[in-house]
Amino acid sequence: MDKHTLTLADGRVMEVMTAGTPSSNGILFHHGTPGSCNTWAEWLPAVAELGGFAISFSRAGYGNSSRHKGRTVIGNSQDSKALLDHFGVKRSVSIGWSGGGPHCLADTTLSENVAAISIAGVAEYGSDDLDFLEGMGEENHIEFGAALAGEEVLEAWMKENSGGTANVTGEQLIEALGGLIGNADKRSLTPAVAEETASVFRHALSVSYYGWMDDDVEFVQPWGFDIRTITKPVELWQGDEDLMVPHAHGKWLASKIPTAKFHFEPGEGHISLGINKRSAILKNALGYLA
Repeated sequence: MDKHTLTLADGRVMEVMTAGTPSSNGILFHHGTPGSCNTWAEWLPAVAELGGFAISFSRAGYGNSSRHKGRTVIGNSQDSKALLDHFGVKRSVSIGWSGGGPHCLADTTLSENVAAISIAGVAEYGSDDLDFLEGMGEENHIEFGAALAGEEVLEAWMKENSGGTANVTGEQLIEALGGLIGNADKRSLTPAVAEETASVFRHALSVSYYGWMDDDVEFVQPWGFDIRTITKPVELWQGDEDLMVPHAHGKWLASKIPTAKFHFEPGEGHISLGINKRSAILKNALGYLA
């Protein structure tokens, strides 16, 4: 894998990781909340081994990527576009996990995009037919409550709570995640996986908490595009033991996106889903580029 620093047209810096030989075909990965390009450290080499080209990046405000105050879900696709242009990718599949789900769906508005795959992706807030917080762990209720109260309240929450995540160790991770993970995720967090996940959190917040804060602000506002008009193939992968993004979110998205194929996986949680279904997801992603 290679790490790159890309300077965008507006002067912001983006932290990028790639694997495989640059090609006109590529897979673009969007990490969760909080997260960074390192989230996909096991996925990118797997794409390269299968002959593909993979790109991940730290969303604005995370890791070493500059903050983009006021960014939106649809606006983030302009950063996706800049990456695809930089590496000469003409046909792409976007994959997003958790908070990266909305961002991968937004990429379907790009001419280069041929498909999107959302893994335990969050649904759009504010719909009458979805209780956004139902089934989530208590920690998410508190965090999103702060986001709904406004940026000043949310930033106060970040100042008080982000430090633990910014310094968490693998040994502390299960306890730190508390009510956000169930038995399926606890089983998947072996010492090695727990440390890898903790290191992603530490890197994500190594400069500031603004990436996390700006994600939360995005998620309680309209995404800026209509998922009902998506025409590209969309896969939605969801476990039934997910306490971070309950399966009602996946079912809601599946009911709204005309092209959606819903992969409902009993016995999988928020973290275990990506670990246990990685091979199948990557096979499908490369299939869209074949």
